[in-house]
Amino acid sequence: MNKTYLKLTLDLDFVLIAITAPLKDYVLCHKINTRLNLDFEKIDDHEIYFNADEQPWSFSQYYFFIDQGEQEFFLISNKSSDGLLIPEMANVDFFIIIKAFIDKEDLDKIIGGLNKLPEVQVAAKINPSKLKSKENLML
Repeated sequence: MNKTYLKLTLDLDFVLIAITAPLKDYVLCHKINTRLNLDFEKIDDHEIYFNADEQPWSFSQYYFFIDQGEQEFFLISNKSSDGLLIPEMANVDFFIIIKAFIDKEDLDKIIGGLNKLPEVQVAAKINPSKLKSKENLML
């Protein structure tokens, strides 16, 4: 009998920025909007189902869209009352996911602006394909 195997790969075509900042999500969102002239708005929580028969874990989520270039930005909390979105990055408080192309200059400007916020300990670009729990970032 022949066996057929199905191999699935995740589409990780996005830029991921990890942020360590001991702030409430709405406070960080306000500071980012003010400092970087972005316009993040609260949207429905990002939900992860670990078991079909259990309630999903919810993570606070904000959204911003730029018409030019059709770039989507998501600010997602790594921590909730249920646990961690990306457990191997327990020291990270938030992630920014940028869908669509962003040039290096604009990305450096965003990361530099985040690092200039006094409450942000560090903001850095992360390679999502190296994360064990990368599937939790799929929006």
